[in-house]
Amino acid sequence: MIARAFNRIAAWLVEKPLVMAAMMVVLSATAIWGYAYPSSLWRWWQSVKISLEDSYQAESDSSGNSEEVGTDRDETPPNVNPLSLSGADAVLVVESDRFFTAEGAQALRHVVAELEALDFVRNVMWMDRIPELNLFGLPEPLFPRTEASAQRYADTREKARRNPLIHGQLLSADGRTTLLLVSFDMLFIKDDQTCTAGLRQAAAAAAAKFPEVPMKFSVTGRVPMYVAARQAHEANKIRYQIIGYGMVFLMALFLFRGISAVLVVAIAPILGVFWTLGVIRLWDFHDNPFNDVILPVLLSLVGLTDGVHLMVQVRKLRSAGASTMQAVRQGVQQVGLACGLTSLTTAVGFGSLSLAHHEVVRDFGWCCVIGVLLTFLSVVTSIPLACMTRLGHYVQVGQERSLIDKYLGQISGLINVVLRYSRLISYTAVLPTLLLVVASLQLRPDERTANSLPDGCEPAVTMRYLDHAMGGLEFSFVRIQWQPAVQSDSREVLDVIENVNEALLEEELIGHPLSLSNLLATLPGDRHASNRMVMLELLPPQLKRAFYTPETRQASVSFRVQDLGIARYGPVFQRIDQRLQQIMQDHPAFTLDLDGRAVWRWENLYQIVVDLAKSLGTASVIIFGVLAIVYRSARLGLIAVVPNVFPLALAGAFLYVTGQALEIVSVLSFTVCLGIAVDDTIHFLTRFQDEQRRTDDRQEAIRRAFTGVGTALIMTTLVLLAGFATVAYSDSRDHRIFASMGAITIAAALFADLVFLPALLARFAPNLPESERGIGQ
Repeated sequence: MIARAFNRIAAWLVEKPLVMAAMMVVLSATAIWGYAYPSSLWRWWQSVKISLEDSYQAESDSSGNSEEVGTDRDETPPNVNPLSLSGADAVLVVESDRFFTAEGAQALRHVVAELEALDFVRNVMWMDRIPELNLFGLPEPLFPRTEASAQRYADTREKARRNPLIHGQLLSADGRTTLLLVSFDMLFIKDDQTCTAGLRQAAAAAAAKFPEVPMKFSVTGRVPMYVAARQAHEANKIRYQIIGYGMVFLMALFLFRGISAVLVVAIAPILGVFWTLGVIRLWDFHDNPFNDVILPVLLSLVGLTDGVHLMVQVRKLRSAGASTMQAVRQGVQQVGLACGLTSLTTAVGFGSLSLAHHEVVRDFGWCCVIGVLLTFLSVVTSIPLACMTRLGHYVQVGQERSLIDKYLGQISGLINVVLRYSRLISYTAVLPTLLLVVASLQLRPDERTANSLPDGCEPAVTMRYLDHAMGGLEFSFVRIQWQPAVQSDSREVLDVIENVNEALLEEELIGHPLSLSNLLATLPGDRHASNRMVMLELLPPQLKRAFYTPETRQASVSFRVQDLGIARYGPVFQRIDQRLQQIMQDHPAFTLDLDGRAVWRWENLYQIVVDLAKSLGTASVIIFGVLAIVYRSARLGLIAVVPNVFPLALAGAFLYVTGQALEIVSVLSFTVCLGIAVDDTIHFLTRFQDEQRRTDDRQEAIRRAFTGVGTALIMTTLVLLAGFATVAYSDSRDHRIFASMGAITIAAALFADLVFLPALLARFAPNLPESERGIGQ
């Protein structure tokens, strides 16, 4: 029997404090190694893999299995640096209504010159440096000389509007917003502020010399967005850990009414977090954005809940007159198995994240598995050891003043009502759960770039502004490839490019498609595509090769997308993809593919939904199997499904009713909450079976289980809610969603375990076999 085996192991371990101390020393030394030498085990493992691969390759070469296969290579492309409008490190957004005046042009040129004088700025691409599209290929700046007439500058605005490389790319349709594309020399960047606020301040200082030209500057782009996310991550890592631990400590002190019990219980989560963060550093998992904020708080809550269950039992036994050793031994035997099961099922819930397609989610799942197991070890070693010290001699102090125990008798009237109407409650528990599941299944997948950025940060605000002014900050592409049978200067190539352009222009959310066709259309002559490929060589090489590479038989069409959420763009990309399929049917020698980060998110949304189904489905099946095996009853395993699905379905329905979508953080939260919510159910079922061994009356066994674990269930729920409440104030939207869903799930789990579970047990629980009655009395 599992319970008997566990009790023997627990009794042996408690009586061997040196063994527990040795385990703690080994784990602490391993964690310190991880803090001192991060990624060392991961680098060693990588070197072993490389050595094995090299050995295998050498054996293959020596056996003659490796043959050099000849390829037909086209002519090597010339050494030309193609123009890129999508590869800038940062985008400096300039707003003014006086760009096309002598003073405005002079001010912009001065700003660019001052920016390029900065040691960390390699170059700035802006509309005055776009190569001129003319028959002779002569370089000519967009803006005329300073002494030019006002009419010349007015004509410049019209010329910019006609240039497809400027209009909608570097200049807004109303001519009031222009973009300066900045490339950094990373060797000279001293700190994060240099490439964000430093860039904006330098531009503002340069523009201040032209007070007659009011200009407003803001910064966004790849590097500023990364810096903003990283800064928020670092700030939250320390701030919310301190707040979370402080809140949990105060809540535990308030509930236990005894400082000794709180200090002993606090040792377990502190050690669990310390061990986990050290071990995951050895395997190079420490850069995961969820590991520094969510993981420590989560493990603290898991460790604290198990510690609370153990401490509640130890305090009751000590108050009843048991010695410290007796109280610790019996406490571990009474709740240790339940704590082990909760750790196992929580690890299963987290481990199911390893089935996810998203790497961040997978890594977080493995870190949670490691953390939950280490935290369980910290609970069953540190708390018994601490109880045997002088500090542990006073853990029972405050037991008589415990608020939960004081009012539990009044709450116990609830169990009588539940048992009286057990049939009605048990059947009605299933109906709302099914309705909530149906509502949860209506969630639409979505993901936005801004979701990973702090609310109100400059890169996010500027990105939203560009959605309106420029049709979006982010670029996506249609990649065009043709077979060798098609000549690269064939008229069919341009026909296909123009067909793609037309498909993109039909979509309202697609901003400013740009391709070889747009460049050729600006040249004088016949507008018909079949007659324009002959003018291809008139284009400057850096422009032509930005969208067309004849040596590799490739072309591309770029377009802007707004950060509206991929759910909005899903139907758009579907329609575009259908049009591309039609074009390929009309031109069999061509292959057309959508590309870009927004397209990647769209293509993987289905996979994210599959991840959710796999993780929840796998976790549910395994948890059911574990409970059925441990409790030796498939019926008890099925009974446990309703009180554990109900809180998850409620959280999903909450998202649906509030108009939110299914995002990566939602997938993460659903699976994590399943692992946590099942804890209360396991403690209740374990106590119920223990009480069944002492009485033949099923309802009396349920009452005793309710009063026996009710204190710990309510206490742990309050502590969990306090912990989630701290994360709810994070400036990260993802953290707030995670915290709100966690709080809803944990509160609903308590309700389900105190109302639904007793009713279901009263109606459907199997009787305990005669061979097990009397065991444990």
